[in-house]
Amino acid sequence: MSTTLAAPSTETTALHGGSRLVIVAAICGNLALAATKLLAAFVTHSSAMLAEGIHSSIDTGNGLLLLWGLRQSRKPADRMHPFGHGLELYFWSFVVAVMIFGVGGGLSLYEGVQHLLNPRPMQHIVWNYVVLGCGFVFEGISLHFALREFLMVKGEQSVWEAIHTAKDPTLFAVLLEDSAAMLGLTVALVAITFGLLFDNPYFDGAASIVIGLLLMGVAWILAYESRSLLIGESAPPAVEKSILSIVTGDPAVERSRRPLTMQLGPFEILVNLDVQFRPSLTAVEIQEAVQRLERNIRQRHPEAKRIFLETQSLADTSGTFAPH
Repeated sequence: MSTTLAAPSTETTALHGGSRLVIVAAICGNLALAATKLLAAFVTHSSAMLAEGIHSSIDTGNGLLLLWGLRQSRKPADRMHPFGHGLELYFWSFVVAVMIFGVGGGLSLYEGVQHLLNPRPMQHIVWNYVVLGCGFVFEGISLHFALREFLMVKGEQSVWEAIHTAKDPTLFAVLLEDSAAMLGLTVALVAITFGLLFDNPYFDGAASIVIGLLLMGVAWILAYESRSLLIGESAPPAVEKSILSIVTGDPAVERSRRPLTMQLGPFEILVNLDVQFRPSLTAVEIQEAVQRLERNIRQRHPEAKRIFLETQSLADTSGTFAPH
């Protein structure tokens, strides 16, 4: 019956800013680490360090893709995209997952297998320890920013519940990448140390394989969550329940079906309402009720940028309605 577009809320803008800060911090850290790790791999012939260099290089590129997706998702609606471009962020998040799996994980596995088949002794071991030390510092800073933003939206949920219900993939994508990076650094440190203690180059190749599998695991989680958002995930159940409570609590509403919602972006949802108004209302009173419902919904849920209200089908009362 009606639909209007609300301006972005202050909360939405702040969350976008937080996501951008997390991504930029990750890009800066990964770019510096990629250069130092690849230099150390060239000097020391370490397979694990090469895998870590590939890892940081891929993470740098992924950060740029996420930043691009975040920028594109904020483009206004147009004739070809009447619901906006919010889903672009989910598309680029899925591309990032493919990059991590195929390029990061695949190259690390390949390098590890090659090192096991043709082991080479490491040289200038001190380079590896210096780079790994820098890696823990830079990745720790990036992880701090990502974890801080993630905990702000996590609430009382568990980590996995928060990842599954999150509508902004940039936060958990960077968090997962940084966590994997810290684990990868630990694996590389252990492998290099054991290889040195036992004079066994096979530890180095094995570490590269472990890092590759770790990257593939992270990529699978990110791809799974991005896919769910990309194909049209509903708003959180608590939001739908709240919207239904607002509608059925209005004095002009006799009953209403459960709202149908769709996440159009991290901070934008589409709301479809099927409402039956009281038969005694005049056309003017119905119009006022529609405007009141939209206003009350947006006051509590500013992310409800587009609200469609359907009344024509309500002559058929065979469906399930929520009573007033």
